[in-house]
Amino acid sequence: MITILVADDEKHIRELVELTLQHNNYNVLTAADGESALEIATRERPALALLDIRMPKMDGYEVCRQIKRDPAIAHIPVVFISAKAQEDEIQMGYEAGAQDYLLKPFDMEDLLQSVQRLLA
Repeated sequence: MITILVADDEKHIRELVELTLQHNNYNVLTAADGESALEIATRERPALALLDIRMPKMDGYEVCRQIKRDPAIAHIPVVFISAKAQEDEIQMGYEAGAQDYLLKPFDMEDLLQSVQRLLA
């Protein structure tokens, strides 16, 4: 089973994404802050990471940069899920190493398509 990391400090979003992914036969690991997300990514090596940008302890940009700096986990595709819609913020996400950027509120079908495309 393919494992996906979901990191978001908003519990309802984290749970909604988790349930959607589980319903589509993915194993899901969750984190409520950036520090935990990085620890889980390093330890569990998920196939994909879905990261919020605004999180306590470490923001999503920094989590992504740290993932991309570590040769053992640099291959993990990162998708940002964020309400930050300014062009410069989206650009910062891609510069940090993200493969995709979804804006909140997002459509679950769009999320699943992004996940499937990046895992293909």
